[in-house]
Amino acid sequence: MVKESTLKCIDDLIARYPQLAVCREDLQAAVEAICDSYRHGHKLIICGNGGSAADSEHIVGELMKGFLLKREIKGELADKIRQHCGEDAQYLIDNLQGALPALSMVNQVALNTAFANDQAPDLSFAQQLLGMGDEGDVLLGISTSGNSTNVIYALEMAKVKGVKTISLLGRSGGKIKANNLAAVNICVPEDETYKIQELHLPVYHMLCIAVENEFFGEG
Repeated sequence: MVKESTLKCIDDLIARYPQLAVCREDLQAAVEAICDSYRHGHKLIICGNGGSAADSEHIVGELMKGFLLKREIKGELADKIRQHCGEDAQYLIDNLQGALPALSMVNQVALNTAFANDQAPDLSFAQQLLGMGDEGDVLLGISTSGNSTNVIYALEMAKVKGVKTISLLGRSGGKIKANNLAAVNICVPEDETYKIQELHLPVYHMLCIAVENEFFGEG
C-alpha cells in the first residue's frame, strides 16, 4: 500500500487533465508497482524512441535528484559520509540529494551502436535488459504507436528476467497492448503522435511526483 498523499497525485493530475480519468486504474497500478520496486531496493529502467527517448532521459533526471522536494541527506547516510569523506563531508551532505535509482537504455551510445552494427539493431534494448535487469526491477517502455519493435523485445526480455513491466502508449495501445506484453498499460486518449506525447509528459511527471512523495514526503 502507498500513502494517501501519494495517491492524491493521481487526483491532482486528472483535475488538470480530465481526459486522463480513463487511465486512473492503470495510473494507480503504475505508481504502486514502482513504489513497491523501490521499497525492496530495486530500480526503474526506461526506454523509447525519438521523442520517447528524450522522455526516458527526462524521467531519469526527475528521479535521480530532487524534483519537487529537497531530499536532504541525513541520518545513517549522513553519518557514513562524515565517517568516510573527511573535510569534504559537509559539502557532500549539503549538496547531494536522495536518489531514486533510474536508468535510461537510450543513452548507451557505444553499446547500442556496436550491438546494432554487430548483431541486430532492434534488440539493443533487450540486450541491455538481459545484462542489467534484475528480478523486482520495473521496465517502463514508452511507445506512441505501441508497435516499436525494440521496445516490444525489451518487454519480452523483461518477462524472462522477472522484471515488472509498464507501458506508456497512445489510445490504441498497438501490439504492446493487444499482445499483453506489459502488466500495466497506460493508454492516453489521443491518436496523433505529438498529441500522445503532450499527454505522456504530465503522466510521467505525476509518476515521478508520486514516487518522490512516497519516499521523501511527509505523512
